Amino acid sequence: MKSVLLIGLGRFGRHIARKLNELGHEVMAVDRDEELVNAVLPFVTAAQIGDSTNAEFLGSLGVRNFDACIVTIGDDFQSSLETVYQLKELGASRVIARAAQGIQEKFLLRNGADEVVYPEKQLAAWTAIRCTAQHILDYIEVNGDYSIYEVQVPPDWSGKTVLQLDIRRKFGLNILGVRRAGQLEMNVTADTLLTQRDSILVLGHDRDLQKCFKV
Repeated sequence: MKSVLLIGLGRFGRHIARKLNELGHEVMAVDRDEELVNAVLPFVTAAQIGDSTNAEFLGSLGVRNFDACIVTIGDDFQSSLETVYQLKELGASRVIARAAQGIQEKFLLRNGADEVVYPEKQLAAWTAIRCTAQHILDYIEVNGDYSIYEVQVPPDWSGKTVLQLDIRRKFGLNILGVRRAGQLEMNVTADTLLTQRDSILVLGHDRDLQKCFKV
């Protein structure tokens, strides 16, 4: 179980609060809007109404005690920058910040953010891949060059083992797991037999994934 300080309770922040709650983590939620704070109360451990750009208020939260601080302020980039800076000044161990535009990512990192998420960009990539390749069931970007695809087993792969397909040598790809009847099996060996009813999790360079699965 982790302790998380979540600052910014708009739609994105509320989704994060709900998911952290589902995962069993402790969440301290903060926003200057009382209505937003009240809306998230069922999904968090504690909540505060306050201005996260105020160093005195932020310091009163004990930011050093949290495993991670997430800043999801979306409508006021200046406040987001100031909050990230104050968190690092107060000794926060890990700060994750949301960017709403590409240029914001650079400024947030320069201001002290350890990681930056850009949900609109990530969702756009996911949507583009899904709508142009129906056999791609899911997509996770690992970094700028590598991704994980969940792919329906191609018809000509059905009835063959991982060794027979040899996609590591042919495409530089690795099969991480096989989903069968809704259950994900991660113990993949050279003898694992694939069927057309299965889907597989495949890790690789975007260029190689696109070539292999004709995206």
